Amino acid sequence: MKKFLAIDIGASSGRHIVGTLENGRIVAEEVYRFPNGNKEENGHLVWDIQNLFSQVKLGIAEAIRRFGKIDSLSVDTWAVDYVLMKGEEEILPCYAYRDGRTADVIPAVHAVVPFEELYSRTGIQFQPFNTIYQLYADKLSGRLESATDYLMLPEYLLYKLTGVKASEYTNATSTGLVNAQTHAFDETLLSRLGLPRTMFRALSQPGTVLGNLKEEIAEEVGGNMQAVLCATHDTASAVLSAPVGAGFDTPYLSSGTWSLLGIEQPAAHTDEESRANNFSNEGGLDFTFRYQKNIMGLWMLQSVRKELGLNFAEAEKLARANVCKQIVDCNDESFLAPHSMCEAVRKSAGALSDGQMLYCIYNSLAHCYKKALDEMGKKLDRKFDCLHIIGGGSMDSLLNELTAKIAGVRVIAGPTEATALGNLLVQMAAGGVIRNIAEGRKKILCSFPLKQFS
Repeated sequence: MKKFLAIDIGASSGRHIVGTLENGRIVAEEVYRFPNGNKEENGHLVWDIQNLFSQVKLGIAEAIRRFGKIDSLSVDTWAVDYVLMKGEEEILPCYAYRDGRTADVIPAVHAVVPFEELYSRTGIQFQPFNTIYQLYADKLSGRLESATDYLMLPEYLLYKLTGVKASEYTNATSTGLVNAQTHAFDETLLSRLGLPRTMFRALSQPGTVLGNLKEEIAEEVGGNMQAVLCATHDTASAVLSAPVGAGFDTPYLSSGTWSLLGIEQPAAHTDEESRANNFSNEGGLDFTFRYQKNIMGLWMLQSVRKELGLNFAEAEKLARANVCKQIVDCNDESFLAPHSMCEAVRKSAGALSDGQMLYCIYNSLAHCYKKALDEMGKKLDRKFDCLHIIGGGSMDSLLNELTAKIAGVRVIAGPTEATALGNLLVQMAAGGVIRNIAEGRKKILCSFPLKQFS
């Protein structure tokens, strides 16, 4: 029986999950978990990539200790962030997307290529941390002068494991530099922005086998295995595991630190209406697209809970006991990286008790989901009656209940470890255990309990 290792790293934690196919059902077991987060360094928010890599290796070693032979592994992380490389050496620091270094750069980029044109070419929604702005900040600061290439974070970790540099398609689309029609880096954008063409390699599809672990890595972790490119953007992997089973008709909500609400589409929508509503078109398997909107998500709840010293259950109980009508715009930039999330929410919503503030966030997120569903339905000329919520947020009963009530949809919640499962599905397809992702989705549907809210 073949065994596959999904290394799924989010902004707040990472996990190693071993998956197998047993009697037609997918069995997944977490073998290692570690905390993650950005840190402040010289006035900037950065990622500790050395620690990330160390944790990745420790988790691989634990998987081998527990399961013996592992056939393959893959890594997914959040999007947009990357490591600049000078040959085989990193150019540090590795900036975190919540750092504010792009604030003064955005107008400079738009002066060269107006955002309307950027959107028509790439279909990627405006976010102040998009890779295009980060790379232009590197150019203006001189950091690109010695750079030979760059690697998105999951591809960087896979490179450290295998010695093979690659650029995976779904993750590359998040940079805002991939043309939505050609599915390759947009030569016109690279030229006009003066970004070195040699940094941008040909894009590889999920399922590409990179090769075995380097000998010294295999010796360190206690065994060797193949490394495969999954859909390395975590949302792309998560959506692969959504048991929608209805082609391009059923919307999803990938609910974690960020909420990504969207629907799979056969082609990108790069029209004015989509741009005005700030929808993104991120690449999926077989050159499909995830037509979706990024919403601040559980980051707000996570931050408030941390400030108040509450666990998940305590925060939900307190919110349920303090129903209030106030809502805030969850996508306001004041909530991106505030010194105090409690202060930021109260500044926007008014003087609220702790419980009211928590309920306000839940309520506001549900209203954001309704707005995005309405905009998407209007654009696609359809009425949605069902929403699949996947990822860690699918366990949040209060948020699921409010979403169902406010958006007027039936909510199907689960699976929880959606990203890791999508990672595993690509590896299983590459390893010949399942024929394709569609088959894998059907197996997820019968392998994991799903809850419904209406």
